[in-house]
Amino acid sequence: EPFVADEYIERLAWRTPGGGSRGGEAFDPKRLLEEFVNHIQELQVMDERIQRKVEKLEQQCQKEAKEFAKKVQELQKSNQVAFQHFQELDEHISYVATKVCHLGDQLEGVNTPRQRAVEAQKLMKYFNEFLDGELKSDVFTDSEKIKEAADIIQKLHLIAQELPFDRFSEVKSKIASKYHDLECQLIQEFTSAQRRGEISRMREVAAVLLHFKGYSHCVDVYIKQCQEGAFLRNDVFEDAAILCQRVNKQVGEVFSNPETVLAKLIQNIFEVKLQSYVKDQLEEHRKSDAEQYLKNLYDLYTRTTNLSSKLMEFNLGTDKQTFLSKLIKSIFISYLENYIEVEIGYLKSRSAMILQRYYDSKNHQKRSIGTGGIQDLKERIRQRTNLPLGPSIDTHGETFLSQEVVVNLLQETKQAFERCHRLSDPSDLPKNAFRIFSMLVEFLCTEHIDYALETGLAGIPSSDSKNANLYFLDVVHQANTIFHLFDKQFNDHLMPLISSSPKLSECLQKKKDIIEQMEVKLDMGIDRTLNCMIGQMKHILAAEQKKTDFKPEDENNVLIQYTNACVKVCGYVRKQVEKIRNSMDGKNVDTVLMELGVRFHRLIYEHLQQYSYSCMGGMLAICDVAEYRKCAKDFKIALVLQLFDTLHALCNLLVVAPDNLKQVCSGEQLANLDKNILHSFVQLRVDYRSARLARHFS
Repeated sequence: EPFVADEYIERLAWRTPGGGSRGGEAFDPKRLLEEFVNHIQELQVMDERIQRKVEKLEQQCQKEAKEFAKKVQELQKSNQVAFQHFQELDEHISYVATKVCHLGDQLEGVNTPRQRAVEAQKLMKYFNEFLDGELKSDVFTDSEKIKEAADIIQKLHLIAQELPFDRFSEVKSKIASKYHDLECQLIQEFTSAQRRGEISRMREVAAVLLHFKGYSHCVDVYIKQCQEGAFLRNDVFEDAAILCQRVNKQVGEVFSNPETVLAKLIQNIFEVKLQSYVKDQLEEHRKSDAEQYLKNLYDLYTRTTNLSSKLMEFNLGTDKQTFLSKLIKSIFISYLENYIEVEIGYLKSRSAMILQRYYDSKNHQKRSIGTGGIQDLKERIRQRTNLPLGPSIDTHGETFLSQEVVVNLLQETKQAFERCHRLSDPSDLPKNAFRIFSMLVEFLCTEHIDYALETGLAGIPSSDSKNANLYFLDVVHQANTIFHLFDKQFNDHLMPLISSSPKLSECLQKKKDIIEQMEVKLDMGIDRTLNCMIGQMKHILAAEQKKTDFKPEDENNVLIQYTNACVKVCGYVRKQVEKIRNSMDGKNVDTVLMELGVRFHRLIYEHLQQYSYSCMGGMLAICDVAEYRKCAKDFKIALVLQLFDTLHALCNLLVVAPDNLKQVCSGEQLANLDKNILHSFVQLRVDYRSARLARHFS
């Protein structure tokens, strides 16, 4: 523990009698002083003793340090001597090694020619046996030494190639015959070893055959036997993948060039097995069933490319991607060359059949819309005047639009896009995709949607027809839904195929043109439908509104809150507003409702101008307009509500006291209106001709 002087003195005083630290003892300063002096002397003696001990230890440490330094110096000298000896030994070893290498080179220089001479002597001996026509050496007669015999006969065969034919024709033929016999024996041995599954023997025989001309035949035998029993299931592609996986593990243990052998196996599988299988599957339907042919072609090509992707894992040489691509192309080239023509032909016939089947189910004979000068002239007149040209057609509520038909057409086109993506050459992909898109536009947009719009337009009755059934909004609703599906397919399936090609702008322009063409007809049909709605309201008002409604015979006995005509018109309007909301979406709803609301207001305004109003009749007119205004709230369009608010304020002019007319006309809602409008409403009062009223309004 650290030394604390105060605590030390305190303990010393506590131990000393008379120190005053223990309770009950008298304090004795002299005794405490005496104890302190004695203790100080003891501490001084102790300090001197410890100091002497420290000095002694320091002297001893200095002595040992000197001895240790002397010892280290001696060790350094010994280490330097040992290092010098090591350098001398290393130089001596290097000198001896140089001598040994030189001697080895000299021995090799003598031994190599000697070995060559011995080998040449043996070859001459074996050559003499062929020359004599009798093979006596056991290397040719002992089947166990076939490897040695193969090495010898291969060298003799090379030598025989250099000999002149006229003098050595017989011996050359004998050597060639033996060469061929040994080659056949080795291939037979390899075949037997493969059947027995003896990998080491196969490797040994393959290494010997490597220098023979028949080595490629050995590889062919290996490839043929590998495929025995490998294709027993129905899935030839899966069988091929499993076979290549198995051979890939084995081929490296047998052949010195495994990538070449494996590549040759794959080539054989593609050119024999797969090509035969593909031909059988496609030729059966090529001319009789285009749908099945296209499905099979897409499926087979996809499975072949998937197999190719699996084979990419193996070592097949430097450019395996190009190698496999060429194999796939060799199988499918005859089918891919005219693929798009088959696709377009099938898509055209299939789409036409889907549409015809639908119209047949409706017992509808599709009428010709017509083209040419007269039709174009009619179209331009109709667009400028919005007049129905030709007789109205009763469609009996049928829109001639079918979501099922649309889904079928889009599904066929989707599958065509998928096949196009897979089967088209990359350079032809955008062009082929555009052709498929053109088919979709022709049959979905022109033959189905546009035809339905034309038929719907022809089915809209004239604005003065009574009890007309308005089905064009149903056409609008279904056409809108269908076009959303068309747009989704355009973005999901066509755009990825053409996004980076010049065909993109062409497709976008074609889509824009067809949209604008349809929007013109939709706008025209909606406008004429609104005219019909207003016409229906006119008929209701003409039939239900009586002149006595606003000028009752008994002013004091009016029991109704609003007229019967108002009730029926409001009921009709509410139904049409709900129908418009259900038929459209987005801003189109507000746009059409605004147009209907403005026309509705104009109709009521002009209708009210036709009557004269007594005081009680004016109150009834205000009640009618209040009901019309309540109906206008359903439109949820600010402008329409504002128009009816103003009309309601105008109707107040029919009942206000003559003295208050100027005050009412200067009110917030009427102050900005033209004075002639205000005057026209005041003139509707039955009491207008009284001098007092005319004077107040002048």
